[in-house]
Amino acid sequence: MNPWLIVLIAGLMETGWALGLKYSEGFTRLVPSVLTIAGALASFWLLSVAMKSLPVGTAYAVWVGIGAVGTAILAVFLFNEPVNALRVLGVLLILSGIIALKFA
Repeated sequence: MNPWLIVLIAGLMETGWALGLKYSEGFTRLVPSVLTIAGALASFWLLSVAMKSLPVGTAYAVWVGIGAVGTAILAVFLFNEPVNALRVLGVLLILSGIIALKFA
């Protein structure tokens, strides 16, 4: 499988477990806690698989970026987090960094 596709899937899973941290309420709710831990482990494992053939710094930065952007966007819809110009600019800067690293 294409290592960039693996990083993409791992990054999307990072978004899932990051949001799961909120739903687990400090790991006091069993089902969200178990799903969050399983998602984190799967995401880390996929990232490690992708790093077999990708540069560590690039793969890690892209993985974190996908997770950060996905979490920031979904948090607006799921948790009614505010949207303002500075937050949008921050997400756009992260996206441009991800794109730059992918093609570097």
